[in-house]
Amino acid sequence: MFKIGYRTLKTALGTTIAICLAQLLQLENFASAGIITILCIKVTQKKSLKSSWERFLACSMAIPFSYLFFEWITYHPLVIGIMLLVFIPTMVILKAKDGIVTSTVIILHLFTSEHITWSLVFNEFALIVIGIGVALIMNLYMPSVDKKLKDYQERIEGNFAKIFIEIEHYLLTHDSEWDGKEITETSRLLAEAKTLSFRDVENHFLRHENLYYHYFKMREKQFEIIERVLPIVTTISVSVEQGKMLAEFIQDLRENIHPGNTAHKFLKRLAEMNEEFVNMPLPETRGEFETRAALLHFVREMEQYLVLKSYFKGIK
Repeated sequence: MFKIGYRTLKTALGTTIAICLAQLLQLENFASAGIITILCIKVTQKKSLKSSWERFLACSMAIPFSYLFFEWITYHPLVIGIMLLVFIPTMVILKAKDGIVTSTVIILHLFTSEHITWSLVFNEFALIVIGIGVALIMNLYMPSVDKKLKDYQERIEGNFAKIFIEIEHYLLTHDSEWDGKEITETSRLLAEAKTLSFRDVENHFLRHENLYYHYFKMREKQFEIIERVLPIVTTISVSVEQGKMLAEFIQDLRENIHPGNTAHKFLKRLAEMNEEFVNMPLPETRGEFETRAALLHFVREMEQYLVLKSYFKGIK
């Protein structure tokens, strides 16, 4: 279905406003204000501010450069090339390379005038200020992504629960027809969620961190542990008491998957269960020995899984 994004709407509206303002002020080359606005509207507020500053600096520097090369040498296309050989590296040194394209618009305006006057300089500055100013105003509005982040959180937690159901089922029956689709889906959801939460940070000038971003990073590390334990679980082929105890633990754990922090409770329970394992009779067969060794490895991995969650302060 055809859909117009908010950035497209802001670009269209901002360009129209910038051109109208420049035309209202009777500026020469008034349409260029719209071009500057288009170039300055970015995905996030921080990127927009950074881009606007670079373009303002580059455009401001383009005026004295143009005066030196055009007025002191001559108004010839060859001079534009020579000037750019000096101008572009200068902008890179000043960390304003994003403004190079925009500044060439100003350079070409000055070149076609064939004589740089104070009124022309004022005209170009006015175009720069209008174009950049309108873009910054347009970028003040950024739609909230909290609902989307919450949706990602719930879907990822739902997949974690489904994976744990399969682990629990296998520990009890040693049989599974699971297709593993939650593994690839969770990997994709985590990547998308981290990108979105990081973008949310860049849309708030006074915010340097985002709880959702840290949450998804934590879940990503937990997911790596889940991927490691799955092959361990599938090596278990003998039913032992410890397997049933772990299945019960996994059931309780999956029923308490949420953004809050209750990891300490489960870490304590895991330690108590591990102590019970130590006090149980030694295995009598090779198969039982290998199964209990795999279960012990599984317990250690789950301990790391819970430790990661214990460091996260939770989302209210």
